[in-house]
Amino acid sequence: MPRLFTGIEIPAGIGEALDRLRGGLPGARWIDRENYHVTLRFIGDVDDVAAQEAAYVLGQVRRPPFGLCFDGVATFGGRKPRAVIANVAPQPALLELQAEQERLMRRIGLEPEPRKYTPHVTLARLRNSSSLDVADYLSARGYFRTAPFPVAEFVLFSSRASTGGGPYVAEARYPLNG
Repeated sequence: MPRLFTGIEIPAGIGEALDRLRGGLPGARWIDRENYHVTLRFIGDVDDVAAQEAAYVLGQVRRPPFGLCFDGVATFGGRKPRAVIANVAPQPALLELQAEQERLMRRIGLEPEPRKYTPHVTLARLRNSSSLDVADYLSARGYFRTAPFPVAEFVLFSSRASTGGGPYVAEARYPLNG
């Protein structure tokens, strides 16, 4: 039973810039650069029939290419931070692409995504990191920015069920050419 999600791959140069944010935070388990991506829609553990349906309907997406950039470093988890993330700057084209994929997945009978969509790249998962250490880390690196990079496709990824995900396998690529 594959675990699937859609996402946007990060170009090598942007991945290198994200990599420079590594370190300096006790209790952080840093994500490997080759696993950086911006998730669009988590599909989940599905049977082969649902996986084939998802792959097929994603091929119906017709959207133009667009640009993205990163705008700051933050955490998920509130008072008990559980992840360090790089925020994606607001981009209507990205939100429209994500919303279309959400509609398509519902159309084939998948449950709606319960969480509000927050475009980001996970940089590290946190275990026993103190709030003070996290605050110090964010104060030193929170103003991270990148130049825009082009997004010309999205990818259907698979992963094995594991702590922290990865390694991710690109199962299908869908060009943005709308």
